[in-house]
Amino acid sequence: MPFEVLKRIPGTEARLGRLVTAHGVVETPAFVAVATRGMVKSVSAEDLEDLGVQILIANTYHLFLRPGAEVVAELGGLHGFTSWRGPWMTDSGGFQVFSLGAGKVHGVGKIASIFPGEARPSPAGVSLVKLTEEGAWIRSIFDGAKLFFSPEEVIRVQRLLGADVILPLDECTSPFHDEAYTRAAMERTHRWAERALSVFETTKGLGPNPAQELWGIVQGGAYEGLRRASARTIASLGFPGFAIGGSLGKSKEDMYKVVEWTVAELPSDKPRHLLGIGTIEDIVEAVRRGVDLFDCAAPTRLARNGALLTLSAPGFKLNIDNAKFRRDKKPVDENCDCPTCRRYSRAFLHHLLRAGELSYFRLATLHNLRFMVRFMAWIRGELAQGRLPALEKVAQ
Repeated sequence: MPFEVLKRIPGTEARLGRLVTAHGVVETPAFVAVATRGMVKSVSAEDLEDLGVQILIANTYHLFLRPGAEVVAELGGLHGFTSWRGPWMTDSGGFQVFSLGAGKVHGVGKIASIFPGEARPSPAGVSLVKLTEEGAWIRSIFDGAKLFFSPEEVIRVQRLLGADVILPLDECTSPFHDEAYTRAAMERTHRWAERALSVFETTKGLGPNPAQELWGIVQGGAYEGLRRASARTIASLGFPGFAIGGSLGKSKEDMYKVVEWTVAELPSDKPRHLLGIGTIEDIVEAVRRGVDLFDCAAPTRLARNGALLTLSAPGFKLNIDNAKFRRDKKPVDENCDCPTCRRYSRAFLHHLLRAGELSYFRLATLHNLRFMVRFMAWIRGELAQGRLPALEKVAQ
């Protein structure tokens, strides 16, 4: 699965690239649409193809629970089971270990801000996770059954799912974990990475996709010494690609520093994926710092909650629930070529959302996904011209 850097911006880490998988080429920088249970909420594989989405990421933990990895494998892996024929990624379930464990205890995670500032949030609940050196005991979100996720089991499950890029089990940390705990979690992640590599090599015949790649995950929180040490260690293990995971600090400024520290220690000829990040400003800043791939549920979650992405609105989001759109005949974005903007008015989308019509979710999601596809294409165009992407340019 070769990764080729097509163009570098002198004096920076930004680059234009191409990732070749067994199921298609991904032009980078790229947005990876989140298909948690095998499909992006409210849209179809045909929709995604028409929108120009390049690659999806599914959730190992959720697919392990339902319908089960064996079922997916019997039906042709993710490609056959879901009918999405393009490239797939799967995460390791490590984020669920965090969000159902330390994330609940510290009040941070997918729902609460991952950048909580200095103030410590109130606990969101009791941990459903018990971490050991062997792996993680985790409760099912459906029936409370105890499940055991080990580095070996996570690889076995992802082999059966058959994604093109898979990730090893890691221990994510919270912005409120101290340096000592973060170091211990990082070192455990490194040991788990070695175990994952070993079982990955011995399970080559398992599952429907013999061309899979296992990418390493860098941890270390927002501690510079730990991040750099983790990046060097994971890079030394020979992974063909890398993901930047775990706590990215208490602010956006912390995150940008974490990316800089990490990228500085990773090979320049291999792809880099920033896990769980996908806002407009964060993508631009991370691309400038050398990140190639991003996955985030925010664009589709925003759509379902009434926030439609457009460069002409403050913060790049138009709140279609606002009463001022009740009689607005204009499309969400007059420069957008998505099916929603080509046919429907802001007034109609406002009505659908207010009325609770299910069709709203599909139309809104189509728009936000197409926005992300067009936005990433603009970034690649800037890089191809030897220019760094800048928000002041994209907003013009």
